[in-house]
Amino acid sequence: RESSGCPPLAVPAIVLASMPVWIPWLKVNQAGKGGNAGKGWTPTWTSTKGGSKGGENGAGGFTHRKQLQAVPETFEVNSDDRYTGTVKMYRKFSGFGFVELAQKGVVPDDNVYIHWQSIQTEDRFPQLVEGMEVELGIMKVKDRETGTWTLKSKAVTMPGGAPIAAQDELDAKHKHFVGGQHLRYTGQLQFFSPKRGFGWLSLDDGYALTEPVPKELRVDLPEVNAGGKQPPSMKEVAVEFGIIKGKRGDYKAYNMTLPGGIPMTREGLENRVVDDSRTFQGTVEIYNWRRGWGFIKPSPGMTLPPNIMAKLKEAQDDSSKRVKEEQGETNLYFRKEDITQGIAQTLDQGQQVSFKVYSDDKGAGACEISY
Repeated sequence: RESSGCPPLAVPAIVLASMPVWIPWLKVNQAGKGGNAGKGWTPTWTSTKGGSKGGENGAGGFTHRKQLQAVPETFEVNSDDRYTGTVKMYRKFSGFGFVELAQKGVVPDDNVYIHWQSIQTEDRFPQLVEGMEVELGIMKVKDRETGTWTLKSKAVTMPGGAPIAAQDELDAKHKHFVGGQHLRYTGQLQFFSPKRGFGWLSLDDGYALTEPVPKELRVDLPEVNAGGKQPPSMKEVAVEFGIIKGKRGDYKAYNMTLPGGIPMTREGLENRVVDDSRTFQGTVEIYNWRRGWGFIKPSPGMTLPPNIMAKLKEAQDDSSKRVKEEQGETNLYFRKEDITQGIAQTLDQGQQVSFKVYSDDKGAGACEISY
């Protein structure tokens, strides 16, 4: 199927008289469309194998157990400093690992814990490779539940600050593609469950395929491109994707996105538009860190854009009395993903913050929140 601006790929085929044959297109610079990479979800899936359409089990899930480094409250580290090091170990599907610092004596044992959320990446599924040279910051964080001070990585990049980009190269070495790694097909996502770690989609009719690819394809969590974030639960969504053939001869979807290569994030599904023209200041009125949401009250004298005010008024008109009291007339909703990486665990009610605003299909809110 042709897409404007993308070159078609000729595929040998026997054209059926009763059915048009569409040509899939090559992806063009899709990797850079992720945005906000490295922020995202809290892994809560349990490790399972197998699974069938509509079943309870799904591949690719995991339960993550934190292995943070405890330090005394008096331990000091400058979170603005940058260090280089070598990836000592990283478990892709568990989402954590360790980097050995080149500069010795900075932290205990010279090793820093890496969580996938701190990886600044263009990959759809954040990962590091053993032996890879990286650059990172280090921050001291107090655990809300235990009160223990721990060390965590911050903004892990390639040396020099470039985003981590390892996935395409690894895929090229280890996966078998139907037609090619960057060939794109279209279809309809029937459902995807992040909790189960998989979903199913239907391939659009009319494609000329050189292999016996079934109409319905399974898509596993690592192949849902959410720009480094957690993909939300979804159903009945138009998508584009590649196709891979497994070692057992089964066919699955590869690197699934929204049409046009847009990452499958909640923001993308809700058509979020961020106003980049101005940064605002305000106070955190409510922050439910367990559930990952809250409200920010703009500082006195701050005038929000007219379209944002209109969205807030619509939400107020549709809300119950309790919700109106909670939100206020100008309070802006935010999610944990909207908080700048590294400060979600320390953000608290009453804190002064800066932020940008956005509008989407559900209303308006705050994003890019920082101290």
